[in-house]
Amino acid sequence: MADEATNRASFEIQAGYCDAMAAPVTALVSRALGRRLTRDTLTGARVLDWPGEPVADALVLRLVGGLHALARSGSDPALATLFSGAVSEPGAVERILTAAIAAHDARLLPWLDGPPQTNEVARSAGLMTGILHLAARFGPTIEVLEIGSSAGLNLLIGRLRFDLGGVMAGPADAPLTIRPDWRGPPPPDAPVEVVAARGVDIAPVDVADPAQADRLAAYVWADARDRMARLDTALAMVRERPVMIEQGDAADWVERELARPQLEGTTRVLMHSVVWQYLSDASHARITAAMVAAGDRATAERRLGWVMMEPNRDLKRHEVRVTGWPGGGLPMEVVALTHAHGAWVEGLAPPYATTDYVMRASG
Repeated sequence: MADEATNRASFEIQAGYCDAMAAPVTALVSRALGRRLTRDTLTGARVLDWPGEPVADALVLRLVGGLHALARSGSDPALATLFSGAVSEPGAVERILTAAIAAHDARLLPWLDGPPQTNEVARSAGLMTGILHLAARFGPTIEVLEIGSSAGLNLLIGRLRFDLGGVMAGPADAPLTIRPDWRGPPPPDAPVEVVAARGVDIAPVDVADPAQADRLAAYVWADARDRMARLDTALAMVRERPVMIEQGDAADWVERELARPQLEGTTRVLMHSVVWQYLSDASHARITAAMVAAGDRATAERRLGWVMMEPNRDLKRHEVRVTGWPGGGLPMEVVALTHAHGAWVEGLAPPYATTDYVMRASG
């Protein structure tokens, strides 16, 4: 169980993560909040008395998202100036944040109720990197299952164009091209056809609702204007042709979907990004058991794959892990490293590390 010191320390941890990802405004806001929050407001008291694990719960980003939403709405001009990057003196930043939390306490409090749903579409670069490894091994025809789909932007993966170190994938006429800064060896140059994609989320975001779309945008860091442009294009793609998302529990859904009949000649791929930390240990165990059991049933004509892009908080990067059946198993292979929001991807060379996933190696 966390205490005030641990909860305050999470703001510095998040700020360090922002430093590593060239997000100085979000880092500045995070550090100032960690120093200045008090129990004089309901929001401050709830944060400082947070009972869970603040890093895994993305506590800092919940509060920063709420403040960014206020700035974007025009409700607080001083806060808007801060998030624009025009204020950098620490004392001034602290004064603006203290005043904003006091003035908008009731509006900020609900932002602490649930985890951020950033649904950054550029994360699909890491996911597609993993899928290319499976396509090279099993063939091009892919059926995607995604947990933690949020607004479903990464379910667009078969409708996006990718340039991954010169390896091209996806339709050439796609409205959006994902082109991260590529480092290291490229992924396998294998044809890919995503023939179906569906997902689940405990609280799906309906992007047809302007309020929900605005909330999604509030979780995009103020520093990242390119992310906002990608978000706008991806939202337009979902509105034009909706994706398939169900509301439900991830473990229940995975067990049910894996039991469905699978078309011959396909590789069914479970994928997820920045989701595992929000699931319980019991859900981890159920999903893993369901995948292993389905892997044992996999055949050369009905294959199974698993691609995850999840954070290594110690190293301030994300790891792309892949396994596939028949012939694969656990632990998964680490085939690439990525920036949390997909700005860069670093392909790794075999032999690939096969360690169990742990979000934090240190205590």
